[in-house]
Amino acid sequence: MERLDTVLLHHIVNTLGWKTLRPLQQEAIDPLLSGTDTVLLAPTAAGKTEAAAFPLLSKMAAEHWTGTSVLYVCPLKALLNNLLPRLETYTSWLGRTAALWHGDISQPQRKAILRRRPDVLLTTPESLESMLVSVNVDHHAFFGGLRAIVVDEVHAFAGDDRGWHLLAVLERLQRVAGRPLQRIGLSATVGNPEELLHWLQGSAAGTRPARVIAPHLRKPAHTPPGAASAPPPGDVQLDYVGSLSNAATVIAALHRGEKRLVFCESRRHVEELGETLRAKGITTFLSHASLSVDERRRAEQAFADARDCVIVSTSTLELGIDVGDLDRVIQIDAPHTVASFLQRIGRTGRRPNSTRNCLFLTLDDGGLLSAAALLLQWSRGWVEPVLPPPEPRHIAAQQILALCLQEHRIGDNLWHEWWGGLGPFGPAAAPIVRHLVREGYLDQDGGMLFIGPEAERRFGHRHFMNLTAVFTAAPEFTVLNGRTEIGRTDPTLLTEQCAGPRRLLLAGRSWQVTYIDWHRKRCFVEPVDGGGKAKWNSGGLPMASFDLARAAREVLLGQTPPVALTKRAEGALAQLREESAETVHPGGNLIIRDGAGKDLQWWTWAGHRTNLTLAATLAGIADPLQRGDDLYVRLRSDLTAQMWKEATVDAADRLCLPEVDPRALNGLKFSAALPQRLAEATLAARLADLDHAAQVLTEPARFVDFRA
Repeated sequence: MERLDTVLLHHIVNTLGWKTLRPLQQEAIDPLLSGTDTVLLAPTAAGKTEAAAFPLLSKMAAEHWTGTSVLYVCPLKALLNNLLPRLETYTSWLGRTAALWHGDISQPQRKAILRRRPDVLLTTPESLESMLVSVNVDHHAFFGGLRAIVVDEVHAFAGDDRGWHLLAVLERLQRVAGRPLQRIGLSATVGNPEELLHWLQGSAAGTRPARVIAPHLRKPAHTPPGAASAPPPGDVQLDYVGSLSNAATVIAALHRGEKRLVFCESRRHVEELGETLRAKGITTFLSHASLSVDERRRAEQAFADARDCVIVSTSTLELGIDVGDLDRVIQIDAPHTVASFLQRIGRTGRRPNSTRNCLFLTLDDGGLLSAAALLLQWSRGWVEPVLPPPEPRHIAAQQILALCLQEHRIGDNLWHEWWGGLGPFGPAAAPIVRHLVREGYLDQDGGMLFIGPEAERRFGHRHFMNLTAVFTAAPEFTVLNGRTEIGRTDPTLLTEQCAGPRRLLLAGRSWQVTYIDWHRKRCFVEPVDGGGKAKWNSGGLPMASFDLARAAREVLLGQTPPVALTKRAEGALAQLREESAETVHPGGNLIIRDGAGKDLQWWTWAGHRTNLTLAATLAGIADPLQRGDDLYVRLRSDLTAQMWKEATVDAADRLCLPEVDPRALNGLKFSAALPQRLAEATLAARLADLDHAAQVLTEPARFVDFRA
């Protein structure tokens, strides 16, 4: 601790009242002061922000950094809003400043930031992109003093295209600053922290010092080799309630006087559960992405200040937003990853002498099996590896266009230098550049590239705002009560036939539609008593991974997670095992022909992507009309054991990528800026799981025929 700035250290001891730092915070000091790229790994509420901020502020003071020298990047605006007061306090101790820049920041506030550059800027990747391409920001002047970048919840970026976008923007910022930028990632537990750090380093991977700091993962010295690990600490219960209304009854009856955070896997469930709890007299607040910012803030603030209450949320409250002194987490069905569960249970147990806890309330057989499988993997200490999606060609197209906006014109042989040779954005993107020129997205003249008419037409709306975000939001209508925005709803709720007045369920209340402004995508409502309906286009259910699908198979074969099961859960699980006995076998996979002889299913228990890959590889014997499934592949009804043997004998050596419906490319933003064959190849690579498909093809398969 003596290496920290003395003024900062004084305030840590006297203002915060800390007698010492936590292990993560202590271990981060030397690497961060020496400029090492790091990933700081710790459970929720372990002080990761301070572990990064204190050494960087000490270094800022010692080396006399000027201007905006530290960026603090988060995936959510709400998380940034929550962090700002803390970082403003810490910077003020040293006579420094921190400020916030994202989509909700007003123009006057932005102008003030540009005039008086803060030492620490809290922002999102999309806002960084908008600053780089804006004609109102002199990015060379503003970012010229950059020294370090902190990426909070880095695992939330790395697993999707926002991560590729973030890496590419960081490479451009590094070139603007004219110096290497120290990169610090903050993360909850992940299955592959070393790979995550390598990813975060971008083009500098392998050339700069790097270190993962994760004191909580260090095994005790006395642990014998090969010893079975005990279940992670925490009070976890699994219950089966059968319906959402039953879940509301249980929540209303249990844990009176406590502050409870309930996670649901859909916005519709949040709305329906919230409405039912309020009808039972429970003080209830709601949070999800389709509620207005003001509505969410009011709910979160009220929840933070209240005691005997419930807040019902989607994953919007999963990441480290402070919701006060929380007593209990309740999970409806199961989250889709162990990593999400770790984030959620980590919201509890923060007070002295309290334990982390989570009560699972499952609504049907599928929810019960998914929860049991997830808890089985959790009990083994397993967490999903965070893997960036392969072949982000559409992000490369977006980045080339954004760079031309940023610099106005780029040498047609120099554009790739901006990304320092980072894989998909380097010379490998040359065919994409040729396509962009050929289709008019870029113009080329005198050895220079600049924005062309097609890019203006497709992405030029509101100063190229559509070019700064790499995800596509589903179209929604804004719902207004007078001048007050309540949130947004799916447009199909406003078009589908209904008997009587049209009513919506939003913010846990029912509203009657009084007027629809189709041109401006707005609808006006008045409050009513009940009858509202909630609906959003979620884009399809998340796909089960290979590991969780296999864990579900283990549960059906008799493995039970070492958590407390209610009698209802035990009975439902026993019945589920009995009903599913025909689809699982400890010796391998089953190929089952139904009693009518018309349906043949290969029960792989291998997950959605693996099964898509298997169906494409075995196209000659797979049913061409099947839909992807997590648990089985549908085969041709006339398949015989001999035909199966001939089709699979060397199939593991000739795996194929899944077929792609061209209509699916609509969900891949910027796919229009790619040749169609490259866009389809990108999506096919993301739908495939070649390694696990090869594994399944080596496993024994047994034919079972239920025909009389």
